[in-house]
Parts: sequence; C-alpha cells; structure tokens
Amino acid sequence: MKRNFNYNYAFVFYDVNEKRVNKVFKVCKKYFYHHQNSVFRGAITPSKLIKLKDELNKIIEPDEDFISIIKLVNGECFDEETIGTNKKDTQSLIL
Repeated sequence: MKRNFNYNYAFVFYDVNEKRVNKVFKVCKKYFYHHQNSVFRGAITPSKLIKLKDELNKIIEPDEDFISIIKLVNGECFDEETIGTNKKDTQSLIL
C-alpha cells in the first residue's frame, strides 16, 4: 500500500521547447524562488502543488517537454553542497 505524504518543499527542473519556456518560467515564479536557469525551489503547500501541476500541464507538450518535480516533506531533510558562485540571490537551504 502506498503511503501518502504532505509534501511541503519542492525543486522543479524543466527542459521545454523555447516557445514555452517563458510561460513555464512565469508559472514556476509564482510558486517558488528562481534558483538557476531552469531550476526553482521552495516551500509549497500541497494544494498549491496541485495548482502548479495543473497550470504546467496546460502549457507543456508532453511529447516534447520535460518537467521534474522533486518533492520533500520539508526543507530541512536534505543538504546542499555548492561549488562555485551562485549569481542569483536565493534563500539558503542550510536552515
């Protein structure tokens, strides 16, 4: 039996046709912090996660585009290590 979790933090990675990149970017920006190029992350409620997926499904072409949503129970259950300089002003994951 599959266990249901209330995910409250997520990463979104996408690779979509350039005709749809701006639309996907704008939708993700409504819900998350822009981390790097096609990467967003941040806290999100389960209901907003459903809305996000619905909005993205209306934009993309499933045969051409790819979106990955990594869902976490909270923002404290992982560690991030970076190498180099992140030029974006983003929220630190080390809480």
